[in-house]
Amino acid sequence: MFLGTYTGKLSPKRRVAMPSSFRKILGENFIVAKWYERCLVIIGRDNWKALLEKLTGKVELITRPVRDTDRFILGSAYEVKPDPQGRFIIPEVLKDYAQLTDEIVFVGLGERIEVWNKHEWHKKEKEVQEQASAMIEELAKDIRKGGKL
Repeated sequence: MFLGTYTGKLSPKRRVAMPSSFRKILGENFIVAKWYERCLVIIGRDNWKALLEKLTGKVELITRPVRDTDRFILGSAYEVKPDPQGRFIIPEVLKDYAQLTDEIVFVGLGERIEVWNKHEWHKKEKEVQEQASAMIEELAKDIRKGGKL
């Protein structure tokens, strides 16, 4: 399980070192792709399919939202094999999408990792902290109505 928040340095050649605690869990290869709110997602190859099913469901009919989600995520996905020191190159199109500069943030979120521009992450973190109570109340309401977390 990926937990915690770590900062990293992105080199001018777009190379960055994966935090060592995440490296141990990810395995030899992983996927990096566009994610929501202008960040990137990193997930182990073994968990990739489960993440997509969580987003689009196991649908037999490929509806427009499913197609658009596929285009957004699958169309931007790259398989990455880090070097022995855990460094890997972030493709330029992903660097540009997430507005990554020399300082980035890795956020462990259970089965996935998000990669953020450091400035944007601090804004998002502040927003989430300010809204945490309301979000928890909303989730609790949904659960009481028979929904799932």
